[in-house]
Formats: sequence, C-alpha cells, structure tokens
Amino acid sequence: MSGDTPLLLMRGIVKQFPGVRALDGVDLEVRRGEVHCLLGQNGAGKSTLIKILSGAHQPDEGVITLDGQETRLATPTAAIRAGVSTIYQELDLVDGLSVAENVFLGHERARLGFVRSGEANRAAHALLARLGHPEIRPSTEVGRLSPAAKQVVSMARALSHDTRLIIMDEPSAALAHDEVANLFRIVRELTSQGVAVVYISHRLEEIREIGDRVTVLKDGRTVAVGLPARTTATSEIVSLMTGRAVEYVFPPRRPRSAEDPDAPEVLRVEGLTAPGLFADVSFTVRAGEIVGLAGLVGSGRSEIVEAVYGARRASGAVVLDGRPLGRGGGTTAAVRRGMGLAPEERKAQALLLDQSVARNITLAGLGRYSRFGWLDRRREDAEARELIETLGIRPVDPDRPVRTLSGGNQQKAVLARWLVGDRRLLLLDEPTRGVDVGARAELYAVIRRLADTGIGVLLVSSEVPEVLGLADRVLVVREGRIIHESDARDLDERRVLDMIMEGSAL
Repeated sequence: MSGDTPLLLMRGIVKQFPGVRALDGVDLEVRRGEVHCLLGQNGAGKSTLIKILSGAHQPDEGVITLDGQETRLATPTAAIRAGVSTIYQELDLVDGLSVAENVFLGHERARLGFVRSGEANRAAHALLARLGHPEIRPSTEVGRLSPAAKQVVSMARALSHDTRLIIMDEPSAALAHDEVANLFRIVRELTSQGVAVVYISHRLEEIREIGDRVTVLKDGRTVAVGLPARTTATSEIVSLMTGRAVEYVFPPRRPRSAEDPDAPEVLRVEGLTAPGLFADVSFTVRAGEIVGLAGLVGSGRSEIVEAVYGARRASGAVVLDGRPLGRGGGTTAAVRRGMGLAPEERKAQALLLDQSVARNITLAGLGRYSRFGWLDRRREDAEARELIETLGIRPVDPDRPVRTLSGGNQQKAVLARWLVGDRRLLLLDEPTRGVDVGARAELYAVIRRLADTGIGVLLVSSEVPEVLGLADRVLVVREGRIIHESDARDLDERRVLDMIMEGSAL
C-alpha cells in the first residue's frame, strides 16, 4: 500500500446500547509507526471505541479499514489475526497460570496436542527481555507478581502475536517513574519498526512526551482529530475534553491562621514494620487533616496503608482516637472503629460490579438497615440516594449496576460507602487512578469537603502535583521509610521528586 494510506481508518462509527448512544459518528485515523493518543473524559466513548477495534463490540454504523482494505473485526480473535492487539487498563490475565502460559494463551506452543512448555518458556523469556524485564521468570505464577510486572506480561502477550497496531489503555497507571521511562523506550522501539500505537492516558504530560498526534472524544463524538501532541496547548486539550478550562483544580485549603494545631489526633502510627516492605514508620493524622504519602510505586506506600487498615501483618502500634487498634481484629475491627479504605484497584478490591450502586454504597453498613433479620430496603435506598446526590454521582439511579458508571463515578461510590455511619479516618490509595480531568476536580472537592467535616484522610498518589495540591501535610516515602515530613505548602514538585528519586531530604 502507499505510504500515504493510513494503517487504520475509522469513519462514522456509531454504537447504540439500550437507552444510550455511546458513539455518535466517531472518526479515527492512525498512521504506521506513530503514537496516536486518544483522549476524553470517562464516558466520552473511548472504551466503547476500543472494544469495537478489538472485536469485542460490533459497530451499528460506520466503516473500518486496515491498510486501505475495509475490515470487519467480528471477534477478538479476528482482530488479533488482523494484527490488532489490546492491552487493557484492567489487565485480563489469569492469575493461576504461569507467565509463559499467559503470554501464549489462545495460541499455545504445542505439537500433536501437547504443549511444549520449554519452548514457550524460552520464547516468553525473549519477549520479556525485549521489554527490559528479563528478571520476570516465565514459570512464575502471574498471581504472585506486582501490578507493574503484570503490565509487562500483558505487553509481552500483545507482542507474541504478529502485531501491527497495539492499543494501550492507561499503560502507565501501575508503573513507577523508571518503569514509565522503560515503557516509553519500548513504545519508541515498536514505532521505529512501523508498529502503530493507540495510547490512552489521563496524564497529559505523558501525551506530550510520547505522543505524535491526538484525537479527542467528548460525549461520544469526535471533537478534534490529529492535533499535534507536542505543540497543542494543554489548556486547549482540556477545554476540548471537558467543554471548560480545567487542569489540576484543587479546592482551596484553609489559611494557615485558620488551622487548629490542637485538633485531636485521629490516627497515630508508631514503629510500624513489615520486614522487606517498610520499617519503623511513624506518623499522625489529625481530625480534618489530609496527609499525603508521596513516593515511587514499590516504595511501600500502599503496603503502609494496608497495614494501618489491618489488611497486612505488621508489628508496631496503630492508635485510633486514642485507643490502640488490636492487630488481631484485622479489617473488621478497623471498620467498626470508624476506618474506611478506598483501595488502588477499585474494580477488583472494592466494588461488586454486578450489584446496584445502592448496594455498593451500603455494603459496609448493612447492619444499620436490618432489624430482626430483615433488611429495610426502603431505608437503605433512601440513604444511598442521599449520598448519591451529596457526592454528585451520575446518573442519579440507585438501582443501576455499578459497572455501568464511569471511573470517576465508581470512585465516588466507593467514597460514599464509608460515609454510612460515623467515619473517623479515610485511607485513599490512588483515588483518581484512571479518572478523567473533569472528574478529578469533582473528587478533589469531595475529599476536601469530607476533611472539612472533621474526618482525617491519609492519601496515597503516584502523582506528585496531586499530593501537593490536595494534602495539608506530606510524608515522603522511599524504600519503606519516611525520609521527610513537612507542610505541603513548603514543598514543590522538584524537591519531592529529588527526594523520592535520590533519597536526599532537601
């Protein structure tokens, strides 16, 4: 084909679901060897478009061409055979299988009906080495790997096919700073070989670094096609995505003069230690205060939060409202004492995806609605609806399955769960992961509003601007230890990055 012919051309793509027109005439053009960034808020239609391109959904209208030939991607297998591979944000790996078995799942290395494990292991190792991770053993069970390592395995699986177009959905969400640099190295290597990449991310600084061109979706429609990624102003992209000018919009903090240094301690952690993960961790959270943990993925941030919540064994003391939290009671004791956790993986760890929004919200407090063994559904629904309206969850429909909500609204539902009853402390691990720019601003406002009611908040985020913009006080974590603590207003992004990368407290 002519070099001027796009590798992928989608024209007038329409997809209708009962009660909603998810895509309304979307266009997308991807050239060979380019990184084409697909942007849009949650609910803009990105996921639906990806599923059509990966063969999981069929368009109701529109045309798809690959190398100038009109194509029907009837199934995921047909898409893979056409050279289209997809790496989803919610990784579709099988935890009980080995790395090599996951890499070649569906196209196993076999002869005469017998899987050739040795050959599969060698081929998987070669792919992992190409991705810069030869330390991941092909024989290791995937369920034992970290989220970052699982992402690498998913990329190896995509490369195990004869791929000419790779779709990457939030590929850096679970990666540390150095791992993102390695991801970009891999992407550049692939594009230099003529492979095209459709790259989806809510981190606009990544788009500027790795992207060539940008297509923006809003409300199921294409509002911009082929913008140059490096020269288009961030404010213009955000305005196209949201219909308004929004970047990192943080709610105003209380002025220093209005802060109460005598506010009671909600949480005191002393000498918390889990060998190999973190050591001698001590800090406090006061009522109405947001304390942020800043550090690289793998620094121990999330593990510290899990130990405070009782989900991970650790020595040391956790004191809630002046009373030690018995380590034998685990998470049940933590919840009963007024602690709540919004975990990093909301779909896998927090939500019952096929249950209603109302049931997900009331899940941790069902005892409030039961009497003599009977559930008062009217009261349950009434309180759930009140929280839905208070937190701005859209649509306002308590009976809607929570899996149908956008990422930002799912995260609000997780937060709403911990507002049932008397909550004293909220632990938020990556609360805006996979959430679009506009919904982030809404979540920031919700978190600040909760703190203003006297709830203490312990926040973990991989995005330093988010920690600095939202937290009152920042703890810098490196290699399982807190190396610095100060008021967030006394720090800037460069200083924090220097500390977490170099280990020097400036």
